[in-house]
Amino acid sequence: MTTLAILTAAGSGARLGRDLPKALVDLGGFPLVLHAARRLAGSGVVDALIVTAPGGLRDVVAELLTADAYVTVPVTVVDGGPTRQASVAAGLAAAGAGHDVVLVHDAARPLVPEDLVRRVVAAVRAGHDAVVPGLPVTDTVKQVVPGDGAELVLGTPDRAVLRAVQTPQGFTRELLERAHKAGEGRSGSELAAATDDAGLVEALGEPVHIVRGDAAAAKITTERDLRVAALELED
Repeated sequence: MTTLAILTAAGSGARLGRDLPKALVDLGGFPLVLHAARRLAGSGVVDALIVTAPGGLRDVVAELLTADAYVTVPVTVVDGGPTRQASVAAGLAAAGAGHDVVLVHDAARPLVPEDLVRRVVAAVRAGHDAVVPGLPVTDTVKQVVPGDGAELVLGTPDRAVLRAVQTPQGFTRELLERAHKAGEGRSGSELAAATDDAGLVEALGEPVHIVRGDAAAAKITTERDLRVAALELED
């Protein structure tokens, strides 16, 4: 009974405005993917790691991770796909036998606390087959008709029932593989692909549970996010 973590690191990071993939962008002297891998390994509940690498950079990522003394679990690096969903599927395809729980984590959330990793795994092992971390939404949210100019507001959802979800997301392996198989036809297009794995599980009609997230697991999308993360590292 072991836990595998799939670390998605194949995204281009175009919105970050760099000339290299986001996962290899430096944060405090180390690339984002290395920060994330260290925290997954350091949680004590991850037994193996599969990393999906940007195109043409599999060897670079593999050398980076296998040479690091803080990544203390076996690491396999595979080529990522054209979408996040396809990358996770590639990671699942490379998984060895024996792993009954699978975490999926984004390298774009490099400062995920080890306690959060443990919390997600514990919830899956307690009997919840699909678990995601989430935080209450503090801003007022409007539902709109999307457009280029002024957008028409359709309503205001009750934020008390909304959660902003994070990673790592945890699943029984059987359920995650079944969800990816059912959603395989969506994986090739950014417009159709699922933005998270819980969405694929929801599409099966299976329940997904949320555990308390952590602000430190924030996603890095913009240059401002990177500066905020650098300040977190200094604390």
